[in-house]
Amino acid sequence: MSTNIVSVLNDLVETSKDGEKGFLKAAEDTRDPSLKLLFQNRAEDCARGASELQDLVQRLGGKPETGGTVGGALHRGWVDVKSAVTGRDDHAILAECERGEDVAKKNYRNALDKDLPADVRAVVERQYQGVMQNHDRIRDLRDQYAATKS
Repeated sequence: MSTNIVSVLNDLVETSKDGEKGFLKAAEDTRDPSLKLLFQNRAEDCARGASELQDLVQRLGGKPETGGTVGGALHRGWVDVKSAVTGRDDHAILAECERGEDVAKKNYRNALDKDLPADVRAVVERQYQGVMQNHDRIRDLRDQYAATKS
């Protein structure tokens, strides 16, 4: 059972690492100082989440993941291409961040569908709530930036 739990947690480590790298890239691409700060803070939150999950994996006797996924790298590459084409348009950057948070929501929801010990479930549930808050904040900002463009 613990191998399966380790695998579930390592998937979430990768998701968190993808989020960290994606938000750092978004912070680098935006020209808006308030968005830059928001993205940097979200990246730090993702890094803390990954670290907490890595600690859980070690406690369960597993080897924690240390990087993101290939899909995450491709997503960040797509953000790169898109930001170059759009001239680092903040609305487009926010839309891509929301897309990344959609993936994180799905991955956390899938993890919560698994049979997890209560202490592990509590950590995953708490982090999932953070992902939901991130997603909604990014979505609302994306909508605000869309309104100012039109």
